[in-house]
Amino acid sequence: MNVENGVHDAHYFVPSPSRWPIVGACALFCLGLGAALSINQVGGGGWILLAGLGILLWMLRGWFGDVIRESEAGAYGQQVDYSFRWGMSWFIFSEIMFFAAFFGALFYTRTISVPELGLMGDTQQWLWPQFHAEWPQATGPKAASYVAMHPLGLPVINTALLLSSGATLTWAHWGLLQQNRKVLSLGLALTVLLGALFLSLQAYEYHHAWTQLNLTLASGAYGATFYLLTGFHGLHVLVGTLILATMWFRVQRGHFTPQHHFGFEAAAWYWHFVDVVWLLLFVLVYCM
Repeated sequence: MNVENGVHDAHYFVPSPSRWPIVGACALFCLGLGAALSINQVGGGGWILLAGLGILLWMLRGWFGDVIRESEAGAYGQQVDYSFRWGMSWFIFSEIMFFAAFFGALFYTRTISVPELGLMGDTQQWLWPQFHAEWPQATGPKAASYVAMHPLGLPVINTALLLSSGATLTWAHWGLLQQNRKVLSLGLALTVLLGALFLSLQAYEYHHAWTQLNLTLASGAYGATFYLLTGFHGLHVLVGTLILATMWFRVQRGHFTPQHHFGFEAAAWYWHFVDVVWLLLFVLVYCM
């Protein structure tokens, strides 16, 4: 990508043609084909899947690198900055809608469907003789032995970690605005470390729940909603941690100024969104 080949005017910047969209399409095709072949145990599926992953990582590195070079070259004016801000805002809104749907499923299951099943009288006793209209309620062959997650212990520690990461990220932002690169770098590094620690503890929690508490995806509506909500949030923490790590590497190269740092700001928006979702998840999934 040659920034000079882009089209400039007083309000906007149109980049030169890029090869990365077609490369990304090829990567997704290889990922889908490789996954399908692997699931059906067809030879070569794993290699195609691995190749698709490699092409995808190459595309992400190249495309993000082009955008970073354009930004550092001063190609983005105020109008482009507004577009980036609106784009990130709508992206976060779409993520809010995802979580709203999942929280809605949890609410419907816990407060509507379970009580209604308990009011079916003789029909309920005939169909599900061991069913009790209470939450959490399990179904399936291992229903009698699973244990629900308790809010104390790892969930509380993970909550403290995410809240602390929000504070360290805000501290890093303050350092950027004050042109204190040491505070900026240290705050970002601590945030990335706290995010990685959160993911490690969540992986340990999953292993404990699966092996010791018998809480699996087969543990009825409770198990399904628990892993859906916490797993989807964990995926967001992973993505946010990778984004913040990228911001840290950019800081080491001297990127961002108090007047020009939307890449950092967008990452901070995303991370604070992840923090808020976890607080809701902790209360609605673990405590209630």
